[in-house]
Amino acid sequence: MLPFFKTKRLGIDLGTASCLVWSSGEGVVLNEPSVVAVDSISGKVMAVGSQAAEMLGRTVGNLVAQRPLRDGVVADFLVAESMLAYFLDKVLGSSRLARPEVMVCIPWGITQVERRAVLEAALSAGAKAAYLIEHPLSAAIGAKLPIEASVGNMIVDIGAGQVGAAVISLGGIVAAASTKSGGDRLDEAIMTYVRRSHNLLISERMAQEIKIKIGSAVTTGPRKSIDVKGRDAILGMPKTVTVNSEEVAAAMAPVLVQIINCIKSVLEKTPPELSSDIIDRGIVMTGGTSQLRNLDRLISTATGLSCHVAEDPVSCVVYGTGTALENIEHWKKVVSVR
Repeated sequence: MLPFFKTKRLGIDLGTASCLVWSSGEGVVLNEPSVVAVDSISGKVMAVGSQAAEMLGRTVGNLVAQRPLRDGVVADFLVAESMLAYFLDKVLGSSRLARPEVMVCIPWGITQVERRAVLEAALSAGAKAAYLIEHPLSAAIGAKLPIEASVGNMIVDIGAGQVGAAVISLGGIVAAASTKSGGDRLDEAIMTYVRRSHNLLISERMAQEIKIKIGSAVTTGPRKSIDVKGRDAILGMPKTVTVNSEEVAAAMAPVLVQIINCIKSVLEKTPPELSSDIIDRGIVMTGGTSQLRNLDRLISTATGLSCHVAEDPVSCVVYGTGTALENIEHWKKVVSVR
């Protein structure tokens, strides 16, 4: 006789850089890179998550390490489905026989085709029922903003693939905008700068390390430096150069301008009654890239509003997704169901 398995409820923040899974009664149970290593000939998945991330830029032969999501949306359906199935297996373990209810967080403004791709990937990976909730709304829930009150709350979620900014009131999104100018674009800007200024080709991993260690949205305090290793673009030989924090800030500036323009576009669409609330309450930032040094200061200067990073900004979205799933009857009006 089969044992009784209670249906699990899982909230998934399916991000471009990493995937977080929340489980009812347990909290966040998985946080792994959204990377899959695939045999390019057979199409067989060889590694997923942390193990596959170690292979990025280091694969040999037929093995290709890739991200199945780009700019926050599914770029490779079959690989994304395999990745989701792996994560569900890892989270559910022996209770995998009972198909879970899943809510997946998606970027604001994606097309119906892209929405359907996420839903189909979740169902094909083994979900009994799948729901979609938009990033700004789940981030606001996770940040514990009073979004059901008749006041304006502004949230800016800055992830690896996309930035979503929204004003929320009475449980719904009043004004919102998104731009594909997240952490990945900052890394690409650093890679481009190092190649043009130092004739050095570096990896995404190296660019990310530069951003984390000496990157800043505003140059303040003493100049910091870091040794950058890569391949000489002309001679083809391994090479090390030194890059300072002022160079990195200048390289990232065009991408940061796009983020600020996205935020301003939402403020321009916000009704005056809610604008006055935002003046009083300020802007709340979530997402991994919101932790870039002095980004809150840059946004505050550009908008004239107070700005601060939410507590645990990386997990806000997945906690908000889980909370909405736990109260699905209440939030059904703002989620997509399949």
